[in-house]
Amino acid sequence: MTVDPYDVYKTYMAIKLHFESDSYDAVKYNYKTSVKPQSFFKRNDRYFFAKVGRKFKDTSEVAGFFTAHFVSDDSPKWVGNMLESEADYSEWLRKIQSLSYIFESDLSTLSMEADSFDDLFALGDSSPYPLVVSKYMSQEVNLETLVILDTLTGFMARADKEVTDTIVWPDLMKKVKKYSKILEFNTRKMKEIILKNFTH
Repeated sequence: MTVDPYDVYKTYMAIKLHFESDSYDAVKYNYKTSVKPQSFFKRNDRYFFAKVGRKFKDTSEVAGFFTAHFVSDDSPKWVGNMLESEADYSEWLRKIQSLSYIFESDLSTLSMEADSFDDLFALGDSSPYPLVVSKYMSQEVNLETLVILDTLTGFMARADKEVTDTIVWPDLMKKVKKYSKILEFNTRKMKEIILKNFTH
C-alpha cells in the first residue's frame, strides 16, 4: 500500500509549516494547510513526493519521516535530499521505538551530574544554559529527553528569563516547543523514570 503523492506533499507542507512558522500547529489543525492541488502539480519535484509515498502505508508514517528531518539540525529539509539521507529517519525511528529506554539512559547520565532533579534546570557558572540543555548541546543527551522534560516541567519558559544568548537559544526553544506538540510519550512511565533516578 502506498500514499498518494499529493497527500505526501500536503503532509510535508504541514510539517514544514509546523516547524518553521510561529503560529501554525500541525496537530491542532490535523495537518491541514491551505495548499491546493494546482500548487502541487506545478512543482518540478513531484516525483520525489511519489517516491516517499511508495515507502509508507499511511500519512502518519509519512509525517514521521518528515518530522525526523525537521528536528535534526544536520538533516536536509528538501524532500529530494531527504530521500538520500535515510539514516536520519532510521535513527529517529529507533529513538521513537525505544523512547523510554533512551529517556532512562539520559536521566541516568544526568543524575551523575546533578545532585537533585531541580539542578538539571539551573544555569551553571560555566554555562549560559541550564545543565540539561548544555548536555544536549554537547550531544550527551537526546533532543527527545529535552522535549519530555520541558513538557513535564515547563523549564524552558522559566530559563528563558535568565538565558542571555540571543542566537542559539531562541531557535532551540522554538524547536522544543514545536516538537513537543508532535512527540507522543507515556507520561506516567516517564515520571516513574524520573523518580527512579532522582529519589535517593
